[in-house]
Amino acid sequence: MTSQPATADTARAARPTLAGVLCGAFLLAAAVDLGSLLAGADTGHLVAKPLLMPLLAAYAATRGAPAPLLAALLLGWGGDVLLLLDADGAFLAGMGSFALGHVCYLVLFGRRRTSPALGAGYALVLAGTLVALWPGLPADLRIPVAGYSLLLAAMAYRAGSLGVLAGTGGALFLLSDTLIATGIAEWPQLPVPDFWVMLTYIAAQCLLTAGVLRAMYGERRTTS
Repeated sequence: MTSQPATADTARAARPTLAGVLCGAFLLAAAVDLGSLLAGADTGHLVAKPLLMPLLAAYAATRGAPAPLLAALLLGWGGDVLLLLDADGAFLAGMGSFALGHVCYLVLFGRRRTSPALGAGYALVLAGTLVALWPGLPADLRIPVAGYSLLLAAMAYRAGSLGVLAGTGGALFLLSDTLIATGIAEWPQLPVPDFWVMLTYIAAQCLLTAGVLRAMYGERRTTS
């Protein structure tokens, strides 16, 4: 008589949760995307890349993520799709979608304290990067890239207010977009440059999501 409830509890514990399924689907899509880039399989990249942020957003939603995080991830999806298009204005539109995502992250971070020294470091990195890239950027992209870079650096800096996970995610996001900018400026590139862009971008969004969720649960435990 007593074994039936225990068996039922064990079965429920072993049953995959929706969050686990979505996390697994996201990791599979990330593996397919990165593997496709390494193999030069454009079709795999075109199929997998648009799945990444919706799956990550869906996973975050099952964990009770705040609306600004979900909006940031879905705006990242918009940027991902636009950057896949070979159309006039698609790059600027994609940059705009990512910029709105960074605004959502900044809203999410609020007025939490962040190290002034870290801010000074980001300011130096931003200034040095723009000075180095400026001559190689197309004239019509210089001002948009500079404005976007300022917003991105602010997001990366403020991400540190949520701890190491989110702070590392912000830094990797900055690195990922800097790699894109070096390609536009026609700097020498690493082998398979799109792989490194996507690897750092996927890691950035994962760590930002994990950092936000960890901070959110920590705040709930503190107030409960």
